[in-house]
Amino acid sequence: MALDKQVLIDRIEVVENGTVQVRQATIITEDGNQISRTFHRWCITPSQDYSDQEDKVKAICQVAHTPEVIAAYQAQQEANRIKLGAA
Repeated sequence: MALDKQVLIDRIEVVENGTVQVRQATIITEDGNQISRTFHRWCITPSQDYSDQEDKVKAICQVAHTPEVIAAYQAQQEANRIKLGAA
C-alpha cells in the first residue's frame, strides 16, 4: 500500500476587476487510485503583494495587474468606502 500526496495549483482565474483567484488542490492517492481531493482557495487583488506566490501565479498577476487596472481597483474601493460612509 503506497500513499502519495500531490499539492498543485490547478486553477487560476482573473475576474472583471482584475482580482486573480487561485485554487490549490491536494490529492491523495493509494496505489495510483485517488482516495481524496481537497481544495484551498485565495484571491490576489490588484496592487496586493504576490511575491510569495508560485511562478505561474506571479506571471498571471504581472499580466493582469496593469497600472490602469490597479488605479481602477483602488478608485472603486475608495468609492465603496465613501458609499458606505467609512471615509
